[in-house]
Amino acid sequence: SSEHVFMVTSTGTVFLCWDFYILGIKFSILYVCFLQWEEVSIMDEKNIPIRTYQVCNVLEPNQNNWLRTDWIPRSGAQRVYVEVKFTLRDCNSLPGVTGTCKETFNLYYHESNEDRESYIKESSFIKVDTVAADESFTQVDVGDRIMKLNTEVRDVKVTTRKGFYLAFQDVGACIALVSVRVFYKTCPLTIRNLATFPDTVTGADTSSLVEVRGSCVNQSEEREEPKMYCGADGEWLVPIGGCVCNPGYEEKGGACKACSVGFYKARSSDAGCSKCPPHSHSLRDGATVCDCHSGFFRANSDPPSMACTQPPSAPQQLISVVNETSVVLEWAPPRRLGGRSDTSYSLECLICQTGSHSQTSSRSCLACGSDVLFSPGQTGLKTTRVVVSELRAHTHYTFIIHARNGVSQASGAGAAQSVAVTVTTNQAVPSLVSSIQATDVTRHSLSLSWQQPDRPNGVILEYEVKFYEKDQRERSYRIMRTFSRSADVTGLKPLTVYVFHVRARTAAGYGEFSAPYEFSTNSDPFPLIGEGVNSAFLLLSVSGVGILLLITAAVFIISRRRSKYSKTKQDSEEEKHLNPGVKIYVDPFTYEDPDQAIHEFAKEIDVSSIHIERVIGVGEFGEVCSGRLRVQGKREIYVAIKSLKAGYSDKQRRDFLSEASIMGQFDHPNIIRLEGVVTRCKPLMIITEYMENGSLDAFLRKHDGQFTVIQLVGMLRGIASGMKYLSDMSYVHRDLAARNILVNSNLVCKVSDFGLSRVLEDDPEAAYTARIPIRWTAPEAIAYRKFTTASDVWSYGIVMWEVVSYGERPYWDMNNQDVIKAIEEGYRLPAPMDCPVVLHQLMLDCWERERAERPSFSQILNMLDKLIRNPGTLRRTGGDRNKYNTILPEVCVPEWSVCEWLQSIGLERYRDTLAAAGYTSLESLLALTHQEMDRLGIITPTHQDILISSVQQEMLSQMQHMQHTMVPV
Repeated sequence: SSEHVFMVTSTGTVFLCWDFYILGIKFSILYVCFLQWEEVSIMDEKNIPIRTYQVCNVLEPNQNNWLRTDWIPRSGAQRVYVEVKFTLRDCNSLPGVTGTCKETFNLYYHESNEDRESYIKESSFIKVDTVAADESFTQVDVGDRIMKLNTEVRDVKVTTRKGFYLAFQDVGACIALVSVRVFYKTCPLTIRNLATFPDTVTGADTSSLVEVRGSCVNQSEEREEPKMYCGADGEWLVPIGGCVCNPGYEEKGGACKACSVGFYKARSSDAGCSKCPPHSHSLRDGATVCDCHSGFFRANSDPPSMACTQPPSAPQQLISVVNETSVVLEWAPPRRLGGRSDTSYSLECLICQTGSHSQTSSRSCLACGSDVLFSPGQTGLKTTRVVVSELRAHTHYTFIIHARNGVSQASGAGAAQSVAVTVTTNQAVPSLVSSIQATDVTRHSLSLSWQQPDRPNGVILEYEVKFYEKDQRERSYRIMRTFSRSADVTGLKPLTVYVFHVRARTAAGYGEFSAPYEFSTNSDPFPLIGEGVNSAFLLLSVSGVGILLLITAAVFIISRRRSKYSKTKQDSEEEKHLNPGVKIYVDPFTYEDPDQAIHEFAKEIDVSSIHIERVIGVGEFGEVCSGRLRVQGKREIYVAIKSLKAGYSDKQRRDFLSEASIMGQFDHPNIIRLEGVVTRCKPLMIITEYMENGSLDAFLRKHDGQFTVIQLVGMLRGIASGMKYLSDMSYVHRDLAARNILVNSNLVCKVSDFGLSRVLEDDPEAAYTARIPIRWTAPEAIAYRKFTTASDVWSYGIVMWEVVSYGERPYWDMNNQDVIKAIEEGYRLPAPMDCPVVLHQLMLDCWERERAERPSFSQILNMLDKLIRNPGTLRRTGGDRNKYNTILPEVCVPEWSVCEWLQSIGLERYRDTLAAAGYTSLESLLALTHQEMDRLGIITPTHQDILISSVQQEMLSQMQHMQHTMVPV
């Protein structure tokens, strides 16, 4: 070598340059090298010196240069992130390094419990990733001071040791590490719903949620256990529960502050501090109730928010009207009610000596007896009128009317709240006669006796006896009078039942007749009761009466049995007619209180039985999560959890719970099952079974072409079974679509989403077409809002099309107005690719313009069952139509008269179906039966009847025509 140069650049790169000659020819060689990683100072883009680690052994193959960090304590982190900033030399800018230069390096880590490992084998390190640069520089870039800095971030799961090492392996690159930042993520300290959630390290997995229980802030208590979930990205998710401020404190800025003077808060559930109600005050901070002013009171039952009040003054203008032994008392309400509306009145009744009044002592007046009647009552009166009856005649009474309200007892008010009046009763008629007895009964007479009335109200002047035959029912009666308490009644008929009434008369007049007493005369001329009775006749009479009673009892029992059988048979027939055995759906919106409906149809679940695992979506009312439900005595199951977001209105709460009230009435394997609800704490939740495969449309698009026709028909069969159940319950879904069908892990399809009926009933007319799913809705429902089971059948036909087309959008990119117009003009969706003809025919039947011509869900279910039992009917698809072009061209040809005939009766849609089955002439159509048409997919009863009757009429017409045209030979 004649000359050589050794140069070190500002980046720490070593350049060796030398010349040598071979056979007189000069060669120049540039050699760039680093022996190992070394720490070098360089200038960054702002011309500030920084320290880097660099290596650049690009000429030597099989480089294996390692750079290891010190021991890094884990500090509770379960996943750490490594941010590497570096520069990399472009291999193309280095001459003579082809095949040995690399543009990547490797990142490794090794976990360890302590910092004692001075040497770690390479095999002990675990590779994180191979890191490549997005930007590389050349020598020209370095000369122009252009730094092309790369930043890469990798995450590492570290959970088994107390700390770890990081290592960087160079395999032949020209690279400089500018900085390495190691960090982990936490959900920061936060206060949510008055609960403090500490700084929390995120989970080990990128999809894990760490459940954290919050603690209530000072001066607060749990309303519901506060919980949140710390997500892997360091964000708090799914807040549950929370705290409320204690009585006397209100929420301000995430803390509980004491109510100021003049304000109070009685319950923790109250929204905030309230100003003291009238006639009350609070003299300290943090008051839970305001004290009443002097002279004002609060009842024990009064809420703290009620103003302090006073007892009422005395009633006014007491008036009494005496009517014999009755008194009518009337008064006016007190002049001052004390600011309350619960004023009531009580009546005190006293019997006093002549000249006594309400202020007399207890020696002069005695309380009235219990026989005195008060109407409507004696205490707790809300009216200002009372009738007092059953008083004694010619007696002095004093009545005191007391006025009270809720604070009368607390105030100790007494006489000032009452008013009194003294009256004297008049003469009165006697009370009722009782205890009437009959003695000396014969064929034509008997003797009556009775007791004196309890209250004669004077001297009894006479008694009056009224009697009549029981069968006459007082149409013809007789009256007799007597001065004593007995009477002999004669002139009676033998063996006849008589009814007797007795009343007494005083100077004031007659009292009322007694209650009726019945006695029967005898057939024996001798008396049955008393002395001198013939014993032989008595025995004979008793025997005869006994036999008569036996015969009467036998006739009665037989007639009762017959009537019972007749009634039982009639009830059985009525029950058979009126009770078909089908449960009928009850609209929860008929309940004034939505809580009554939800508690009647849904089971309340303790929130502690629910474990939320992850958020799977966002619904109309809030977040939708998956989780587990563990009810005592039952195995743990996976569930879906819909929650009502905070800040909801009363209408949103009612709408949210109404869907659960609807689902709770259904019990069918093809209807989404409601597990229960959470309404006693917040947030409100609806718990349903978890459907692993999600909505049917998305599931089919994900597995396009992966199912057999029989599997698709099985899915349709499950949907039809669920809809038949709903239609039998008289429930109209209104939003049947593949997006509202959920699929579980066993490919069982279940009808869900029962909320559209609520939306359509609440939605004003102006917003109607914007909310309705036009592509799935029957024409009459779009035009006239006429939703019935038949409109659900139309929607089911669209669902069939979605299933067979593997989730394709009905009517593709047509807008809603174009869809409505096309349907009105008779357009129907064509058969999807590889769709069996019989399935497309069933779709067309569901899309009949006239509702009555559409099949029922029961008929659809029967049809699908037949297809599953006879899978051969599913083999011919729309693509097979070309095989019949010679018979069925697009325009009917004379060779096949059935085509024009079907057009004439409006059933040309069955042209392909009949031709494929071999029915190519009118004569062959005579063999069609209802069973055969069911097998072919012609399941509409009206169409079946039209086909059979039209074929018979057509053939008869042709035969008659042939007879008229025949001529004799």
